[in-house]
Amino acid sequence: MGLISVDEFKKIDLRVGKVLEAQRIEGSRKLIRLIVDLGSEKRQIVAGLAEVYQPEVLVGKYVVVVANLQPRKLMGYESQGMLLATCDKPTLLTILEPSDEHIGEHVC
Repeated sequence: MGLISVDEFKKIDLRVGKVLEAQRIEGSRKLIRLIVDLGSEKRQIVAGLAEVYQPEVLVGKYVVVVANLQPRKLMGYESQGMLLATCDKPTLLTILEPSDEHIGEHVC
């Protein structure tokens, strides 16, 4: 992967959000549809978390969201952002969970 400049990185809009709803997407073994409260708005995000997380465990969690990605359709659902997670192996996927509840605030 190529390196990006600090100026390019500054374009990324990272925000803290709270997962309000989560459900498996029928017909997919990996995808979960989430509704995330970003403070000023709620977003639908489709994430490949189902092999590691049960949807009900995600509800109420605070997550870091890339908020300025172009929407993308996955399995018929529009994803309006991306959750940040770490991944060493497919079974070691871990979402990034902020320790504070600063919904909608930008991550510095």
